Amino acid sequence: MHPEFPLSADVLYLNHAAVAPWPQRAVAAVARFAQENGARGAVDYPRWLETEARLRKRLAELIGAPSPTDIALVKNTSEGLSVVAYGIDWRPGDNVLGIAQEFPSNRILWESLSTHGVAYRRLDLYASSRPEADLMALCDERTRLLALSSVQYARGLRLDLERLGDFCRGRGILLCVDAIQSLGVIPFDLRRIRADFVVADGHKWLLGPEGLALLYVNPRLRSELRLYQYGWHMVTHRGDFDRLDWSPAPDARRFECGSPNMLGIHALDASLSLLLETGIDRVQDAVAEHIRYLIERIDGCGFELLSPRDPERRAGILTFRVPGVDHQALHQALTDRGVICARRGGGIRFSPHFYTPQEVLERAVRITAEIAAGKSRC
Repeated sequence: MHPEFPLSADVLYLNHAAVAPWPQRAVAAVARFAQENGARGAVDYPRWLETEARLRKRLAELIGAPSPTDIALVKNTSEGLSVVAYGIDWRPGDNVLGIAQEFPSNRILWESLSTHGVAYRRLDLYASSRPEADLMALCDERTRLLALSSVQYARGLRLDLERLGDFCRGRGILLCVDAIQSLGVIPFDLRRIRADFVVADGHKWLLGPEGLALLYVNPRLRSELRLYQYGWHMVTHRGDFDRLDWSPAPDARRFECGSPNMLGIHALDASLSLLLETGIDRVQDAVAEHIRYLIERIDGCGFELLSPRDPERRAGILTFRVPGVDHQALHQALTDRGVICARRGGGIRFSPHFYTPQEVLERAVRITAEIAAGKSRC
């Protein structure tokens, strides 16, 4: 058992693609913050701002952004994507290209642009054997933006963002990446991927709390995005409350209209310190080994793999189904026996993190087989 994750013995946690447990250092950071606030109020607010600045630095390092000032802290992925979707100066007849099997947050807002005369076109990911080529083939002269998840949430297909980024740059198409299912488990480098927008909440693979997400906007595009949220925090002279003239901050803070989520900032900063100390490359290797092991075990049990077999196409998601078994009932039975997972993409989704013990993987597969067949077939 990893010392940062002393999970209860009756919990087999395989749901990091949904909401992750916090490491102990995040628990301690929140407790300290709460105790300090309760005893001293906001006396130490300047030090809290130092934690906020450190978090921006960590997030910039995580995605390879040039500067911490390129990172905006928003409430969640949906808000970050909305800043992009409703900031672009659309023209009737424009289109956005995405994936049919996207998570609703990265689908609904693009569909909502139909009131602006913008079409949302989708590739059926499950029917495509070459998704990057098929996405590129669907682009036309009116495609303004490619909106994609780096890793598909239900079955875990990992896209070649570097290839897609090169394509978009060569044709003047904007690239918006929802990285919530890859940041924290797969290295991300803006210098190679060349995305114009990156959004990701902190409560999955980043091991942080809900209610805090990063938003990166290419500096050359920041001033071009129309703002629709305004407040004291997003102006150039923040803190000069008597000043009557104002202008949006030139850096990413222009997308943060109001007071920051200081509680979430302390938690996520602590969680990221663990990931960066461990090293994202080491995290990736550990998660890849967990997924390889799970594939070996479910193959041995006769389950049907729904996630990619190609290691280059995988991240931390492993989805499978058991032929002839109702997966809603199977998921409920797994939950009842302490296997914390999800029902997604037509099957059962396991999503272990780097610290997950192999014993947890083994027990989860064995319990699945016992529920499905009344005895282990493995």
